[in-house]
Amino acid sequence: MISRFKFAWVTLLASSVLYGSKQEFSILRDIAYTGSDNPHQTLDLYTPRSLNLSSGKLPVVVWIHGGAWKSGSKKSGNHPHRIPEIVATQRYAGVSIGYRLSQDVKWPAQIHDCKAAIRWLRGNAKALGLDPDRIGVWGSSAGGHLASMLGTTKDYESLEGEMGNFRSFSSEVQAVVNYYGPSAFLRMDDQPGKIRHNAPGSPESQLIGHPIQEAKKLAQNASPLHHVSARDAPHFHFHGMQDSFVPYQQSLLLHHALQKEKVSSALISVQQAGHGMPVKFTQEFVIPFFDFLFHGVGTFPKDLSL
Repeated sequence: MISRFKFAWVTLLASSVLYGSKQEFSILRDIAYTGSDNPHQTLDLYTPRSLNLSSGKLPVVVWIHGGAWKSGSKKSGNHPHRIPEIVATQRYAGVSIGYRLSQDVKWPAQIHDCKAAIRWLRGNAKALGLDPDRIGVWGSSAGGHLASMLGTTKDYESLEGEMGNFRSFSSEVQAVVNYYGPSAFLRMDDQPGKIRHNAPGSPESQLIGHPIQEAKKLAQNASPLHHVSARDAPHFHFHGMQDSFVPYQQSLLLHHALQKEKVSSALISVQQAGHGMPVKFTQEFVIPFFDFLFHGVGTFPKDLSL
C-alpha cells in the first residue's frame, strides 16, 4: 500500500494543480482512502511548497463538505478561503474528504467513512511527512456535524466501521472547527425555520432512514451532543443567529455541553448571518485557532457576538 502510494505521489505531483502564481502548494487528487472504487470514498491531499519529507512533520487540517448529507462533494474544500488558504500559510498540509451520501447508504456509513479517512492519514503520515498527533477537522453544515462527531466519539467502536486497511490506527482528531453543524437532531425543531426537521423527508430523517422522532436512539447516536465527554477535542463553533436551516441553538447546545465537561470550546455568534460565514473568518479566526493548538502561538479564542 505505501509503496504504491509513493509511486502515485511521484508521478502525479508534476501535473498537480497549483494555487496562484507563487505555486504555494500542490494537490494530489482522488486518493481512495478505503481502497474501494467508490468516488465518494476519496480524498484530495494538499501539501505546501515547504514540505520536506526527510525533516517535516506538518499538522493536517481536514475539510468535510456540507450538503445535508445528500449532496455536495470534496470539491468544496478547494474554495480559495478553505483548504487553499490554510495550506498557503506553509504551516499545514490540507485534506478534503468525500463520504457516501444518504440516498446511497444510511447512517452510520458517513461517520465510518470520515473515520476511515483519518485512519488513512495516520497510516500514511510517516511517508507523507505529516504529524499523526496533530490532525484537525473543519466542516460546514452537515460537514460541521461530521467534524463534531469525529471530535466527540474517540474510541467509540460501534462508529469506527470496518473500512480501509488501517484499522489498527486511531481515528481521533485533536481539534474541531464547526461551521453551523447540527448537534442534537431531536431538538432541531425547537426553533422555527425553513425545514421541518421532524418530517419524514427532512435531511436528518433521510440520513438515519426513519423520521427522527420515531427512531430516537438512532437519532441520538447520530447527534454529537449525546456523545460529549471530558475526552473530547477542543471545538470552535461558528453560527449565524438568523440561520433558518440549522438553528443557532444547535451550536449553543453543543458548546455548553462541552464546557460543562471542561472541554475547551468557543462560540462565534454572528447576529445578522444565516446559513453561512464570511470568507474573512478563515484568516481572522480559523487559522489562529489551529495555530494556537498545533503551533502554540496566541491564545484560545473567546466567545464573541458579532
